[in-house]
Amino acid sequence: MRFTVARAAGALIALHLVVRAVLAFGGYFYWDDLILVGRAGTQGLLSPGYLFDDHDGHVMPGAFLVAGAITRMAPLDWAGPAVSLVVLAVVASLALLRALYVILGWRPVLLVPLTFALFTPLALPSFAWWAAGLNALPMLAAMAWVCADAILLLRTGNQRYALSGALVFLGGLLFFEKAAIIPFVAFTVTALYGHVTATAGVSQVWRRGARLWTATLALTAGWVGVYLLVVDQQRWSFDLSMTWDLLRRSFTHGIVPGLVGGPWDWQRWAPASPWATPPVIVMVVGWVALAAVVVVTLLRKRRLGPVWLAALGYAVACQVPIYLMRSSRFTALELAQTLRYLPDLVLVLALLAAVGLCAPNRERSRWLDRSPWRTLAIACCTALFVMSSLYSTATFLTSWRDNPAQPYLQNARSGLAQAHAGSDAPMLDQEVDPLVLQRVAWPENLASHMFALLPERPEFASTTTDLRTLDSTGRLTDAQVTWVRSIRPGPEQGCGYLVQPDQPVRMPLDGPLLPADWTVEINYLGNSDGSMTLSLSEGEEVRVPVEPGLNRVFVRLPGAGDAITASANTAALSVCIAAGPVGFVAPAP
Repeated sequence: MRFTVARAAGALIALHLVVRAVLAFGGYFYWDDLILVGRAGTQGLLSPGYLFDDHDGHVMPGAFLVAGAITRMAPLDWAGPAVSLVVLAVVASLALLRALYVILGWRPVLLVPLTFALFTPLALPSFAWWAAGLNALPMLAAMAWVCADAILLLRTGNQRYALSGALVFLGGLLFFEKAAIIPFVAFTVTALYGHVTATAGVSQVWRRGARLWTATLALTAGWVGVYLLVVDQQRWSFDLSMTWDLLRRSFTHGIVPGLVGGPWDWQRWAPASPWATPPVIVMVVGWVALAAVVVVTLLRKRRLGPVWLAALGYAVACQVPIYLMRSSRFTALELAQTLRYLPDLVLVLALLAAVGLCAPNRERSRWLDRSPWRTLAIACCTALFVMSSLYSTATFLTSWRDNPAQPYLQNARSGLAQAHAGSDAPMLDQEVDPLVLQRVAWPENLASHMFALLPERPEFASTTTDLRTLDSTGRLTDAQVTWVRSIRPGPEQGCGYLVQPDQPVRMPLDGPLLPADWTVEINYLGNSDGSMTLSLSEGEEVRVPVEPGLNRVFVRLPGAGDAITASANTAALSVCIAAGPVGFVAPAP
């Protein structure tokens, strides 16, 4: 029986990894992934500023290091991230199997929580998104490992489990600050295990595992200090009504349908991530199945009340802090349906289920003893759950593949390579299409960051004599400056504005500009090689190279104001500047 169960568990994990590989290789870079790519291309991988960057409230040096190394080896090649996701899934799956084995041994019932954890769609969004997977998967592996070490420490008293548990916990913290919950989860799981098996009380769990608990709590306190130093956390919301609405929606449209392999259907408005839209039938079946499991387990097992309370408490606790941090009265309820905050809940439910299966049977529940009918019922329910989950996985992948970043980046790589081969002129730095990465991610939404590591591309600069742009599909095309504003004609007859080294010249615009990254077309006549400096009334100075003769240069000027100031930097340089447009770069007609 032992080897049969072990082989069945191995087969389930193998099938799980095949499904996850299809999902990983069927995806592509999305949003935060490109932020990781941009930072890896513009910062040193071992610099504290890179490893301990405040990434939207996250502190994740391990994830940054892994993402940076993969990006440096193969820039903007999705194969590397996909492989890393599958490898991390292997580690997390084996850590879970170890934890279930420690709790249950090679009993056939081990396959039930294992199947749920491996195939439920509740963990899909956090896996398919590379940046989220780099956070969640190491945390899940660490959580399962530390829980198993805590139970082994309770049983054997061998202090090596305290050491290995603390080291693995530290590894999880390096990838995701949410791993700080691991000591509390491990203590709860171990205490519940001692309770249902009547082998240890809470005080005994604390005493026998004192070294593990004190070490992990000390690491947690230290990591909290690091987090507070790195993150300027001003995102907290106290809109309790919205938090309650999000929490309720996560149960009705996420957790409960996920218990039966839902949601089956996903919706998406690119560039947002998919959110679950389960049909009513899936939600009803989910509630019925949950009620049936609660009733049957309470009739079958003793001492299960605390286990069910722990499951409900964690389902709430793992989401409320996130909603308080991420939400406001303008937050769409679909945030709770993205399911990306639930992978740790899946693991905790699997571990609690294993603990519950260790509880003693009630004497009056002999009708639930092992029998061919019970085996058939469990097998049928499990098969239906797996089929339902695989269908939800397939529909998720269909939705996830609707990613505007993939054609954009592939076209951009090809176009930049052709531009590099055909011209030595630099390319004016610019923002990528907002459906790929929006301005809130600045400066990682700049082409100079996103494509920094590509070996075949033009140099990116703040000035160029050959204006080109990436259109909304990523194709490289000739460009022009839109006429949002224009430089007024200058006072010098036949010259416009005469710029010489002795004093700067103010060139008024035909209207004010709001703060933005503007592009100005400078048509000039120079008497020699040199350089001049341009700036908006309120903005940074940009150095512009000057060549003799009649020329045109395009300059990216950040700032605001109603005039451009020009000054010559080279002795004996004289430059005549004519009127020209100031605006944004757009594809030429």
